[in-house]
Order: sequence, then structure tokens, then C-alpha cells
Amino acid sequence: MAETVEFSLIGLDSLLGKLEAVSYDVKRKGGRAALRKAAQVIMAKAKEGAERIDDKETGRAISDNIALRWNGRLFRSTGDLGFRIGVLHGAVLKSGGDLSQNAPTPHWRLLEFGTENMAAVPFMRPALADSISEATNTFITEYEKSVDRAIRRALRNGVSA
Repeated sequence: MAETVEFSLIGLDSLLGKLEAVSYDVKRKGGRAALRKAAQVIMAKAKEGAERIDDKETGRAISDNIALRWNGRLFRSTGDLGFRIGVLHGAVLKSGGDLSQNAPTPHWRLLEFGTENMAAVPFMRPALADSISEATNTFITEYEKSVDRAIRRALRNGVSA
């Protein structure tokens, strides 16, 4: 059901060389911050796409419910860093049908994947596909900055990172 997207990064020689000089803790902290910034690029694209299909007549907006969350389960089980980008509140609308602003928007799935009676109008999948190179560049730039800061800090304190 869930689609996975895999890609490889090429041209990271300078970053990989610097990573060897930095401790495990600094790698994780800097990597998490850099990954968050890269994920924010994708989240912004998803919000733009959701704003195009949001119904202006109701108070509910899918774009208001798009969120970025740390994937602690992935980190605890594998040690890999990860963030999740998704729509809040799940798929079930509680009785009463709240139409106020920031109310749950379970209908986002119907729009994203379509139904047998309605064609799909995806906004999440294209957000990733269209911004993967920008997100990758953001990650590389931010991670390299954090590693450079860590190296400078270690040299200033006279201790190896």
C-alpha cells in the first residue's frame, strides 16, 4: 500500500571525508537538523499542492493539517535518521463533522489516491518527486555546514571531534 522512494547521493566526497573526523554524536545531531531542513522543503511543496485543491467554502484545509514529524521508531529500530511528512488526524471523521479551521481532513486520501468514481488529484507524491533534488541539495549543504561547525569547535577547544 505504501510507496517507497529510494535514491542515491553522488558527489559527496568532501562531506564523507569530513564525517570521518567527527564523532558519532555530532553526526547524528547535525544529520537530524539537516534532514529536517530538507524535509521542510518537501513539506512546503506538499502544502502548496494541497492549497490548490482545498475547498475554500469550508473551514477545513488539508494544507493546514500537513505536518512534519521525527520518526523515532525508525531511529530506535535501525539507527537511521528519518522524518515523516503526512496529514494529521487520521482517516476517520468523528461524529458531528467539524467544519471549523484546522478541523480533521480525512478526505485527503480520496483526493490523493482517487476512488472508482473519481480520478486522483495527487499532491503529496508530486511534492516529493518534484523537489527531491532541491531537498537533497539542502541536506548536503546543511549537513556540511554542521560538520564544518563541529570541526571548528573541536579545533578551537583543542579536542578532536
